[in-house]
Amino acid sequence: MATPTVAVTRRWPPAGPDQLPLLLASVAVAVGSFLPWIVVGDLELSGWHGGGLWTFYAATLGIAGGLVPSRALAATSALASGLVAAGIGCWQVLHLAARVGFEGWHPGLGLVAVILGGVIALRSAWRLGAELRTG
Repeated sequence: MATPTVAVTRRWPPAGPDQLPLLLASVAVAVGSFLPWIVVGDLELSGWHGGGLWTFYAATLGIAGGLVPSRALAATSALASGLVAAGIGCWQVLHLAARVGFEGWHPGLGLVAVILGGVIALRSAWRLGAELRTG
């Protein structure tokens, strides 16, 4: 006798829709960690030689949070990775502005990606936490 086959549909991301923005933001932070953070004339300074190493580590934590089925673990890793990425990115801008002002340099694509990715990760942490609190 033949056994019937049942089609199983899997959700992506595994636990909820707020994990997909976390996953994409964390990939943006990971890539942005390697890209130029500061542009001065023709000189581009990579984030990898400074805070980009820390933001890359935080991005791996965020990627893990985007893939785990536990919403509580996803919210925790989204909060940690978002705080590190947005915090280090904003600190870099403020630190450089305090030292040399806003003239003669501008933020590179990597720094913008890290800060935006961190903000999106923090938004995902807020939404995942709200989902845990309500239900």
